[in-house]
Amino acid sequence: MPLTGLKVLDLSTLLPGPYATMMLADMGAEVLRVEAPGRPELTRQLPPFDEHGVTYSHSYLNRSKSSIGLNLKNPGAVEIVKQLVQQYDIVVEQFRPGVMDRLGIGYETLKTINPRLIYCAITGYGQTGPYKNRPGHDINYLATSGSASYTGRAGEGPLPLGIQLADIAGGSLHAVTGILAAVIERQRSNKGQMVDISMTDASFALNGMTGAVALGTGISPGRGEDMLNGGSFYDYYKTSDGRYFSVGSLEPQFMKLLCDAVGRPELSKLGLSQKTQDQRFLREELTRIFASKAFSEWRDVFKDIDACVEPVLTVIEAMEHPQLRERDMVVEVSTPNGSVLRQIGCPIKFSRNRPRYKHAGGSLGADSQQVLQELGFSGDEIEEMKKSGALG
Repeated sequence: MPLTGLKVLDLSTLLPGPYATMMLADMGAEVLRVEAPGRPELTRQLPPFDEHGVTYSHSYLNRSKSSIGLNLKNPGAVEIVKQLVQQYDIVVEQFRPGVMDRLGIGYETLKTINPRLIYCAITGYGQTGPYKNRPGHDINYLATSGSASYTGRAGEGPLPLGIQLADIAGGSLHAVTGILAAVIERQRSNKGQMVDISMTDASFALNGMTGAVALGTGISPGRGEDMLNGGSFYDYYKTSDGRYFSVGSLEPQFMKLLCDAVGRPELSKLGLSQKTQDQRFLREELTRIFASKAFSEWRDVFKDIDACVEPVLTVIEAMEHPQLRERDMVVEVSTPNGSVLRQIGCPIKFSRNRPRYKHAGGSLGADSQQVLQELGFSGDEIEEMKKSGALG
């Protein structure tokens, strides 16, 4: 596997950190998840549950990871972390700035133990700035970054997204990128470093082309004003039975195929028009056209036409899509209970390696004994740590 040999100590919670370390585990890294025995991880409590009482979210996000239960407020647990860090390449944490320092295991402390350590902190606003200690969630980071201000219909408010964009695209994916960049740099310098991931920074960067234009012109975009956010025909269209189709036929060749397929070839000349009235007319016509047939009928019309027109699928329908099936995006993963779960597969494909799915997420502290024995602790010492509350 590409990341075989890398050892990751995961002290993160909820979604951004666990998703990032799951990706690293899928690519071969050895991940040890540290959880607080007295404060159960929220994803362990979010229904629905499988027949063994384990939540599907937890089984997925903790795939292929080992688990140790440590009460980080206990000095004994802190000493265990310090010993683990001697053997690990990467630490990932998701506490507010300063929390790890107060626990005695912040970056400045840990790098003296292991100078090659790569320490990634994922937070809402980053390690610096006036908002560094401010609480938040995905929706708040999208709001602060400006992204939510031009997402949604003209005359309406921002859309609550179905996916956690700031958490995953902002936190998880930028964390993986930063961690692996630091691993490559360490090969040259033989030194580790801290990777500071702000989900707000990353969300701001995701503004991409729209942000570049806003910075260049000094004008903020609004909802339904740009070609890609509802200001043109590039949009979703409702069918006669209440389903939707996506239309992204921006290029002339795709627009021609679209208009030919719906029996209105004369509309194709309006596709790239910069005139508001032309775009409005095209949208109105496409709205009327798509409302004239059922979802299944339009699927039959466009299934063999390369017009950048695709049906809006449910998640269950997407799981059955032959394209996602062909690319192993739905996989079967064994659970510690001996059953099998269907889960979303790793989206990164390699020519010489395949993702590794060792097992679904297990119980809190399932590997505590083995991990401590490998560190050299005796059975009596482990029992004593359990009694002291350091170990769960």
